[in-house]
Amino acid sequence: MRISPRFVQVVAVAALPLALAACSPSSSDSTASAKQPQAKNLNAGLLTGTQLKKALAPASVFPSNLSAVSDGFSDSGEEFASPASRDTAKPDCTKFENTTWLDVSGFKGGVSFAQGEYANKGETEEIVQEIDVFQGTTADTVMRQIRAAARTCATFTDLNDHSKVKLSGSTTSGLGDDAYTMTMTSGHWENGTTLVAARVGNAVVTVTSTAGKDNGAANAAKLAGHLVDSLKAAGAKD
Repeated sequence: MRISPRFVQVVAVAALPLALAACSPSSSDSTASAKQPQAKNLNAGLLTGTQLKKALAPASVFPSNLSAVSDGFSDSGEEFASPASRDTAKPDCTKFENTTWLDVSGFKGGVSFAQGEYANKGETEEIVQEIDVFQGTTADTVMRQIRAAARTCATFTDLNDHSKVKLSGSTTSGLGDDAYTMTMTSGHWENGTTLVAARVGNAVVTVTSTAGKDNGAANAAKLAGHLVDSLKAAGAKD
C-alpha cells in the first residue's frame, strides 16, 4: 500500500522527539562534562623552531674567514616534539667533542630547536650555535646536568687519537639567567675548544668554538651573548 506524503510527514515529526531524547545527554552527563578539567598546554608561550631559527646569529657575528656550512643548519619548524625522558646513565664524555653536545646532559634535545654551523675552508676552525627549548623547569635540570657531566669528565680519552683530554668549567656571570663555560684541551691538538651553555627562561643556548688562538674563547663568548640577547628580544618564556 502506498503511504500518502502527508502521513509520512506526520510519522517523521512524531518520531523526532524520541530521536532527540535518545541523542541528548542526560543532565548528569552534561554536568560531568562541564566539570571535566581541560589539559594544560605545556607548550603554550614557548618559541617554535621557526622562531628560534630567526634568533640564530647571522654571518656578521662570526669571524670573516668562516662561512656557513651548507648542511650545518636545521630546526624543528612550527611543530613541537614530545619531550623525551632523561637518560640517567653515566655521561659519555666524548660527546663533549660533538658539534651538538647538549646530550651530555642526558637530554637528546628540547621540544623545539634551531642550530647552525660556520667553519673555515679546511674546517680546522668552526663555531656551532644551537638553541633548545624545554617545557616547565627542564631547562634548569639541563644546566645542572651539564655541570655534573663536566665534573665527571674532567679528564677523558679522545676516540680519534686516544689522547688525554682535559676539561674544566666555571659559572659565567652576567649571561642570561644561568651560564657555564668549559674549555677542552689536549697535548695532541693545535688549539683547544670552548663550550658555553646559557639559559634564558625555558631556552638553553649551547655554543662550540675552536676559532681563535685562545681556544676559541672570545668568539664563543661573543656568540653566546648575541644568542642570549636574541632570545630576550624574541620573548623567551621565563
